[in-house]
Amino acid sequence: MWPRMTHLAMHVTNLEACIAFYERYCGMRVCHRRHGGAIVWMAEPGRETDFVFVMMSGGHRVPLPSGDYRHLGFAVESRERVDELADQARADGCLLWEPREEPYPVGYYCGIIDPEGQQVEFSYGQPLGPGAEGMTLEG
Repeated sequence: MWPRMTHLAMHVTNLEACIAFYERYCGMRVCHRRHGGAIVWMAEPGRETDFVFVMMSGGHRVPLPSGDYRHLGFAVESRERVDELADQARADGCLLWEPREEPYPVGYYCGIIDPEGQQVEFSYGQPLGPGAEGMTLEG
């Protein structure tokens, strides 16, 4: 068996703000707390034993250089959902990239910035996640 990705761990400066962000925008829930709540595991409902974010308090914000597009990617069920999330982020003051369409395999997406400055993409039409049935990376 090949190794399988199970978690992404990151230090954060404001754990509660990050929990609230990932609950509000990504539908993730805290599924485990450690060390008096200083470490939390968050997962999408039903994926608690498949893939989690491990967030640990006590970090420091790492600013990304201009033009750096590293991000966390989340697939959503429709273009309308991308637009809804962008509208919500615009109202909350954390919209990073307006919704846009890019050639395959990128699809339709927007970008939102989390409380730590991490870029988060919400996309529809990529060959990953909802809407990918029958799609391949070859086109």
